[in-house]
Amino acid sequence: MNPFRWSYRVSFLAGFLVCAGLLGFALFAEKYWHLFPCPLCIFQRIGFILMGVFFLLGALHAPRGGIRWVYTGGALLSALFGIAVAGRHLWIQSLPADQIPSCGPPLDYMFSAFPFSRVLQLVFTGSGECAKVEPILGLPMPAWTLLWFIALAALAVVATRRRSLQE
Repeated sequence: MNPFRWSYRVSFLAGFLVCAGLLGFALFAEKYWHLFPCPLCIFQRIGFILMGVFFLLGALHAPRGGIRWVYTGGALLSALFGIAVAGRHLWIQSLPADQIPSCGPPLDYMFSAFPFSRVLQLVFTGSGECAKVEPILGLPMPAWTLLWFIALAALAVVATRRRSLQE
């Protein structure tokens, strides 16, 4: 089966399965490799969850015509969010040791003590725990997530454009 000939539904189902697999791997790495997520890692997971929801809804509904861009737009916005978080995470990891921000409070405490806008500001400021580099196959985890966000966004656009042009 040629991936460039997949139907819209199959393409979006594949996108959902990839998101689910990536989230499953993140949970596996957390439980068995003891790679506990920092706040930026958690926000990257949220990006994959949102993308997965839009991929699943698109696969289940499989609309025709321009309505497909609603699901693709949601997946793209989720991907852009994830790309921004992963990029920020990589930037924090590239800082010299003397410029790394100090460790902040846990994410659950921030959500209970601050409004959402303040939590976002604190998370994107980063913390010392976000600067820890744990390479997997030679790349840090945020680099992998950045690549996956880009690949999944491309899958959504290609599936939607190809099918829209054929109708």
